[in-house]
Amino acid sequence: MTTPVKNTICLWYDRNAEEAARFYAATFPDSSVRAVHRAPGDFPSGKKGDVLTVEFTVMGIPCLGLNGGPTFKQSEAFSFQVATVDQAETDRYWNAIVGNGGQESACGWCKDKWGLSWQITPVALTKAITDPDPAAAKRAFDAMMKMGKIDIANIEAARRGAS
Repeated sequence: MTTPVKNTICLWYDRNAEEAARFYAATFPDSSVRAVHRAPGDFPSGKKGDVLTVEFTVMGIPCLGLNGGPTFKQSEAFSFQVATVDQAETDRYWNAIVGNGGQESACGWCKDKWGLSWQITPVALTKAITDPDPAAAKRAFDAMMKMGKIDIANIEAARRGAS
């Protein structure tokens, strides 16, 4: 028997934990589905033999997807923040999430079709809004506040004062 992970993020899904886990595993590096566990008996939101939990990893973070039914919903109080190195990587993750039934939000946030929030955050954005020059940081921050998906070129232009 393998030693269990000491700390795992448990994510509540209505009925689609396995579908979500397989999407994350196909979309993000260092992600996989480790195990799918079926219910040994009936439970409030399912029957014996239905998928009850899914063990998976998202970018190295151990997770457990629980098919708990419709009682609880995801909220922006929890999100995965993905640091991206360039516009191509930013676009790839954003487009994968939004293009698979998700929805856009503001300031680099989007939501997947299961309601889980994601922050697709270019490293260039983090550097810009923490610039030691307060005026440069403010210009970059103000530019970010007008964006859905982050546009690195526009963030860098704002930081320089060129926008």
